[in-house]
Amino acid sequence: MSVCAGQGSDEVLVSQAVWDYLAAAGRPWLIDFQQKQGMSAGIIRRGEKGGCCAVRLQPVEGSRNSAAGMMDGPISSETRKAFIDLCRCARKEMSKQEGGTKRKRALLPWVGVLEPNAEGSMVQPPPLQPRRSQRQQQQRLRKPADEKACSMLHEVVQVTDGDPAVTAHGEGEDHKMCSICMGDMVEKTTLEKCGHSFCRSCLDQAFKVKKACPVCRFVYGQLIGNQPANGTMIVERDPDLELPGHEGYGCICIIYSFPPGLQSPEHPNPGVRYPGTNRVAYLPDSPEGNRVLGLLRRAFEQRLIFTIGTSMTTGMQNVITWNDIHHKTSIWGGPRCFGYPDPTYLVRVTEELREKGITAE
Repeated sequence: MSVCAGQGSDEVLVSQAVWDYLAAAGRPWLIDFQQKQGMSAGIIRRGEKGGCCAVRLQPVEGSRNSAAGMMDGPISSETRKAFIDLCRCARKEMSKQEGGTKRKRALLPWVGVLEPNAEGSMVQPPPLQPRRSQRQQQQRLRKPADEKACSMLHEVVQVTDGDPAVTAHGEGEDHKMCSICMGDMVEKTTLEKCGHSFCRSCLDQAFKVKKACPVCRFVYGQLIGNQPANGTMIVERDPDLELPGHEGYGCICIIYSFPPGLQSPEHPNPGVRYPGTNRVAYLPDSPEGNRVLGLLRRAFEQRLIFTIGTSMTTGMQNVITWNDIHHKTSIWGGPRCFGYPDPTYLVRVTEELREKGITAE
């Protein structure tokens, strides 16, 4: 399965640290790769973009690949994927051998396809720790400032629960108060589907930011994001590849590809250039996996999968990043490495899509 849709290439960008590891302690892995794939890997340039080096994959003389006339042609998608998986396994092994978190983060490899103009498009591997969305980070900060505040809050809850009169009075006050401005409602407006009410002007301002209920986040209308409009989403299937936890089913490979471009007025820095990128994600080829695939396709068409901003993995600015719809970018490793097995992943991503108005209905 190809990492980059479009032009073929026999060169791959690899983190310099990962290649140095493969060339030394990981040499047996390279030999095993050569024997199984009939392809040799050798460094051809150092000092590439992002601290990477360019590695060329080419058939070994006398192998089935050379006999098939592939000496000068592009390498197969299966071979490219096998080499990228080898690099990711090497990175994991390096992380195990290092004791400090800072050192672990420094060794994260970048693996990508080298375009003909020698500007690599990176497929970033999953970070060591699960990412938190901006909404999740904000929720972590929404805690009482001190123990006294916690105690006062606990007392208020006890009084309200114990006195029906107080409860009824509190509910009446809530119906009169706008949860956006926290004041009395002016021109009360009630949302039809969820039933929550707000001031008309407050609701108008909230809908300018996002057409969703500020309380329950139910989406009204169709939400359109600012994902670059010139990207592609290609789906490939491998019936022989089973994802851990989904045995008996094949694998769906989703390939997202974006060329470089300039930010438009809807982006953080209009006119500023952003680099292209390629991302690969995996789903089980099961009924549930295909249902999620259909939802992801709709989200991509509504430009909700990606956005432009600062990468939470690398810290780089003005780059294409995920937009709070989590994908499995690795086949193995479990949730820690954004891989499988993960029994609740399909349920969680369905909920993330629902919050953006993407449902099966």
